[in-house]
Amino acid sequence: MKVVLLKDVKGTGKKGDIKEVSDGFARNFLLRQGMAKEANKSAIAENEFKKNANAYHKEVERQEALALAKKIEGQVINLEIKCGDNGKTFGSITAKEIAEALSAQGFNLDKRKIELKEPLKTIGSYTIVARVYPEISAKFTLNIISK
Repeated sequence: MKVVLLKDVKGTGKKGDIKEVSDGFARNFLLRQGMAKEANKSAIAENEFKKNANAYHKEVERQEALALAKKIEGQVINLEIKCGDNGKTFGSITAKEIAEALSAQGFNLDKRKIELKEPLKTIGSYTIVARVYPEISAKFTLNIISK
């Protein structure tokens, strides 16, 4: 029996796959648990429509991420922080503070997408990488200056 999987089924397939399974497995497990539905013409057409819609939405999301990355690329962000005589800061600059500085300039970016190996604790200029989308990143300059 051919079925369209509505959920991921271990050992059978992923959501959206059209699989040939035994009649007993389909009727007694997959259909009863709501993990699949019988693959008739309308179910197959609906499955194709959903796949196309998901692909379209992912592409739109990717294009928006590319546009944001182009805007962020090469930007210079200035952050002021209190520091001592030797240039050491009181506290540190974290990804959260960098994200807030970006949002103040009109770039809406989550703090988890900013890559920092460790918090920044000295004044100076740093090149920061922001992973806007998988495989799409943008580099910008962060200047930490003392108050």
